[in-house]
Amino acid sequence: MSLYPRHAEAMALEAVTDTRVVIINGARQTGKSTLAERIVHDIPGSRELYLDEAPVRAAARRDPTGFVRHDGLLFIDEVQRVPDLLLSIKYEVDHDLRPGKYLLTGSARLLGLHDLPDALPGRSETIELWPLSQGEIDSAADGFVDAVFQFGTDLEMPRCSLRRADYLERAMRGGYPEAVRRPTMRRRTHFFASYTNDLIMKDVRQISDIERPSDMRRLLRMLAARMGGLAVIESIGRDIGLPRGTLKRYLDLLELVFMIRLIPGWSSNLTTRAVAASKLLIVDSGLGAHLTGFTPARASDITAPAGPLLENFALGEIARQLTWSDEPVELYHYRDRDGVEVDGVLERASGEIIGVEVKAAETVRADDFRGLHYLARRLGDRFVAGFVLYAGAESLPFGDRMRALPLAALWQASS
Repeated sequence: MSLYPRHAEAMALEAVTDTRVVIINGARQTGKSTLAERIVHDIPGSRELYLDEAPVRAAARRDPTGFVRHDGLLFIDEVQRVPDLLLSIKYEVDHDLRPGKYLLTGSARLLGLHDLPDALPGRSETIELWPLSQGEIDSAADGFVDAVFQFGTDLEMPRCSLRRADYLERAMRGGYPEAVRRPTMRRRTHFFASYTNDLIMKDVRQISDIERPSDMRRLLRMLAARMGGLAVIESIGRDIGLPRGTLKRYLDLLELVFMIRLIPGWSSNLTTRAVAASKLLIVDSGLGAHLTGFTPARASDITAPAGPLLENFALGEIARQLTWSDEPVELYHYRDRDGVEVDGVLERASGEIIGVEVKAAETVRADDFRGLHYLARRLGDRFVAGFVLYAGAESLPFGDRMRALPLAALWQASS
């Protein structure tokens, strides 16, 4: 079985040298356990414990204090299955300040689970593991976020051989390692169907009682159909027929298990007409394509609505890179009541802004930069550059601080 190199591995190895508790957190089937095993195998004296095994889980519940006592690095897989372990770990690291004591994995956002004790604030570092990025699959740089802030529109890419059909194939494949390894779309479809069922019947139900799993399935399909759009609670609730409170709880659960991500709206005092609603991102574009019935046959039709899928795919690649970029950068979107939109707004901690538009076409037009020009005029020097990522071949200048790049720049660009 091929193992893909993960950017998170170097981050975790560095973290265990100076942090008492390192948490690898992410969706089911993203390779958390595999990554943790590679780390502990490199560190002598480490021990591994898997809470998916019933005898191990029973021992943890019977004596959590004794369970977590170990002189070296202790790896506990799926730690959220026995929440009491975190209090015992907290006691241990409060009385032994040595770094590299615990490596934990979990399939839900540990700090968001209401039934977990106070979850080690100030004692831990969390590394978020997404499905594979295109750079991890291709062994490419994955440096777009750092490169655009470093070079601005001086960033140029070589002529790209990928076209719309190639990008759609990548988007439909997604990034779950098991799906990437499967040789055909038919086999991946079986994986996605099983994954969705396991997510609802196991992960979601482990966190919260849901009265009707069928409602969650319908909601998932509806959210996938709206990927790239605004997550307006009232509109979604009206279409699916769920009370606002139930819908909000279901959305929180889907974000907690890494199925969706809500990209907040961006605004400043200079753009007061901005809409505050978040944009909806399906964490894995392959799963999103499966839920919407987007097939290779549909992808071959030039009239097929590929824009939302490719936008979701591109923003997902950017969101992955934010977990390993050199500087703290936040991802937003921009939309205002006048209809001006920018798909992605990257804001560095120092205040500089990069704007990103995603287009499914193999040609790019001046009008594709409309939203980017709007932000540039209002932000002045804070606006570093605007990029239109498209399915064509060339890197092209489009005036002051504006450039078109092939979508592959997301994983081929390097700082």
